[in-house]
Amino acid sequence: MAVFRRRVDIVAHHAQATGEVRAALEDDFHHFRVWVRHHEGEVTAIGGEALRYPYSLCPQACDQLQQLLGMTLNRIAHSVTRQTDASHQCTHLFDLAGLAIAAAARGTHQRRYEINIGRRIDNRTRAILIRDGNQDLTWDVNGTLIEGPAPYAGINLREGMARWALNTLSEEAAEAALLLRRCTLISMGRAYNLDEQIHASSTARCYSQQPERAERALRMKGSTLDFSYQASALCDQDQAWLRQKR
Repeated sequence: MAVFRRRVDIVAHHAQATGEVRAALEDDFHHFRVWVRHHEGEVTAIGGEALRYPYSLCPQACDQLQQLLGMTLNRIAHSVTRQTDASHQCTHLFDLAGLAIAAAARGTHQRRYEINIGRRIDNRTRAILIRDGNQDLTWDVNGTLIEGPAPYAGINLREGMARWALNTLSEEAAEAALLLRRCTLISMGRAYNLDEQIHASSTARCYSQQPERAERALRMKGSTLDFSYQASALCDQDQAWLRQKR
């Protein structure tokens, strides 16, 4: 099983009460972009782009981001889940939009997250998050249970972690923890040959997996890449786009 890697790059342009944030995400399974424009503390325009994705209908989920129009900027990235139903969004576009909106609310100009989830040995792995060049989080994980260090020891990634993180940690620490949680869980896909799938599973967990469209969301064979030994390639083709202004 290869090392799982993800990079998230965020670049914002602020001018008094108006601004624009661009964000890109790339990992073994996905490559997405989101842009958000805001004025006087409110989302005034938003859009997404799917460059690499697991199912044929994933790009349609870019339109679902319009549900965030008019949202009040919030420093907590997870707040997008209170604006609209996450299960009808692309999980990764939606997460990226939340990060971009939080960056706008905080006045952040630039941010980079780099996530590395090691090969699993006897179901155990080490999950690492680097924020702006500093290693901020390192977890020892057994299955879906964080074994250490404190205060994360004993937390199950699948059982109420979001609520715990948002109620216990600072806003930026919670943001990082929930991003690392997402990556640790999806890295499990590295244990399977996903190209054996014909179409998305009807789990109702995301846009493509909604029962009414799962069988039409065909597997994009060959869409999984391996960045185990080329982490610098992640989001490389996004850098010029990130610094553009609409």
